[in-house]
Amino acid sequence: MRIAIAADHAAVSLKTVLADWLREGGYDVLDLGTHGEARVDYPDYGFALAEAIADGRAERGIALCGSGIGISIAANRHLDCRCALVSEPLSATLARQHNDANAIALGARLTAEDMAKACITAFLSADFEGGRHQARVDKLSAKEFAA
Repeated sequence: MRIAIAADHAAVSLKTVLADWLREGGYDVLDLGTHGEARVDYPDYGFALAEAIADGRAERGIALCGSGIGISIAANRHLDCRCALVSEPLSATLARQHNDANAIALGARLTAEDMAKACITAFLSADFEGGRHQARVDKLSAKEFAA
């Protein structure tokens, strides 16, 4: 599985640790940056992650910024990205099972390294359940929501 990972300057250290950990776990990692601590804008990296998922360069994504909030909003601006902000493994699992999330966001200033790894493990281990959830997920990628 190929996983895109992107971060702003506030999360570049965590991104580096997680990217290395994922590679050690056998994943193909597409590192979309940033690669240094110079100030950058999280929307650029959130949208780059969403684009990588949309165009098939990655199957899943991990978005990181200081809180995880801004980059998740940026990624979700793309209709083909369903990025869930998570803080513990159960929400990461449910994001896959119920929402067919193809990306998760984590806050580097709020999430310890071990917890981030636990969230990613849960996210990558879970499958979308489909069924009663499918019609709702379809609405998330529609240009207009149906009533």
